[in-house]
Amino acid sequence: MFDRFNRKLNYLRISVTDRCNLRCIYCMPEEGIKLFRHEQILSFDEITGFTKVAVSNGVTKVRITGGEPLARKGVTVLIRMISEINGIEDLSMTTNATLLKQYAQELRAAGLQRVNISLDTIDPEKFKSITRTGDINDVFEGINAAKSAGLYPVKINCVIKDSKEEEETRAVTRF
Repeated sequence: MFDRFNRKLNYLRISVTDRCNLRCIYCMPEEGIKLFRHEQILSFDEITGFTKVAVSNGVTKVRITGGEPLARKGVTVLIRMISEINGIEDLSMTTNATLLKQYAQELRAAGLQRVNISLDTIDPEKFKSITRTGDINDVFEGINAAKSAGLYPVKINCVIKDSKEEEETRAVTRF
């Protein structure tokens, strides 16, 4: 597959849920959002079927996203189903890492190779303010669990407002 600029497309990003256990100020209105009913979202078989078609058309990299993908019940089953598709060279997940401590080993065993972690600050008070509900220690424990499980590389994503030289950015890059 090629895009309109004739660049080869080999990457598929799959959002598996609109649910999230955090309420980040830049992502979710304070009053929340109207969530899809379970029967309105793709089943694991539908996601896997579509992924097989994408792989047959040249996709080799798949990233699982959300909302928070670990909020989707049984997501490790989906990871296993996707990891068993011949032709996938890279299977990753973008997560807020707050639930990763309990899932990292199971995700790795299911075939997940690496994680990208959304982390905008390492300051506990700022984190609580940005997420409205989160505990930064859950993220740190999730990062350590990912490393222990062999989910490499563990990449950190953060939102930059003004420049790369922001104090928080320098702090996160030292993690």
